[in-house]
Amino acid sequence: AATLESVRASDAALFGAVSSPLERVEGYSSPIVAMRRELDLFANLRPVLSMPVPSSRPGIDMLIVRENSEGLYSGRERREGDTAIAERVITRRASERIVRLACERAMRRRNKLTIVHKANVLRESDGLFREVALAVAAEYPALDVEEMLVDTTAMRLVQAPERFDVLVTTNLFGDILSDEAAALVGGLGIAPSANVGERLGVFEPVHGSAPKYAGKGVANPTAAILAASLMLDHLGEHAAAERVRLATMAALEHGPRTADLGGDASTLRFTQEVVSRLQAG
Repeated sequence: AATLESVRASDAALFGAVSSPLERVEGYSSPIVAMRRELDLFANLRPVLSMPVPSSRPGIDMLIVRENSEGLYSGRERREGDTAIAERVITRRASERIVRLACERAMRRRNKLTIVHKANVLRESDGLFREVALAVAAEYPALDVEEMLVDTTAMRLVQAPERFDVLVTTNLFGDILSDEAAALVGGLGIAPSANVGERLGVFEPVHGSAPKYAGKGVANPTAAILAASLMLDHLGEHAAAERVRLATMAALEHGPRTADLGGDASTLRFTQEVVSRLQAG
């Protein structure tokens, strides 16, 4: 509770990676999911950009805008005998504000918006999301707007990721698609994300924790460093954000790289390289 109140009183927070247990634990609640809910961090923004590493595809520059407060992550699950039931909650209010945010972001980028849904099967829940999304997007005539089924989107992300600019979708779909997209540019170890509300932002790496690597100094810190760059942007420190981003890109390009990117650098060694490039200006 003290941590939550401290974040609530701040303009931004940098959140470390956590992983929730796969098995049900009585009384446990994912700290990041709880934080998103309690602080009304309704949007999860995941930039996906080609990286200067061998495993990255070229020409990719997209932003996945994921609704962060409802859907299948609403926490409305229960057991009834031998049956498990999950409620998928989609509201007009949440759909409207996430799509409006996505439209505003697209207007600052390449003016293309892809609305991702599965309304052909989930006719009520995704039907409402689609209805609201198309109505809000119509208020932005300068945008090139398309809609795409989520399974088609998953395929086209692999086939032609460079065709996408801003994608907006519901919670679960956005979670899965953004991890898929991260794999195209080098993996989760270099993917940052932002959880934002009307004022506050909480910034984190896309990846979870890896307890088996704890204390070994082998984890890739790139996602956490780039999350800090996103945080600086959010705070209006645009020049500092760009310096951190460029220093990180240079370190990725010239090395040394961590093991997940084919190198043998430790977490500390890579971080020192980024810091030295920052200090060099």
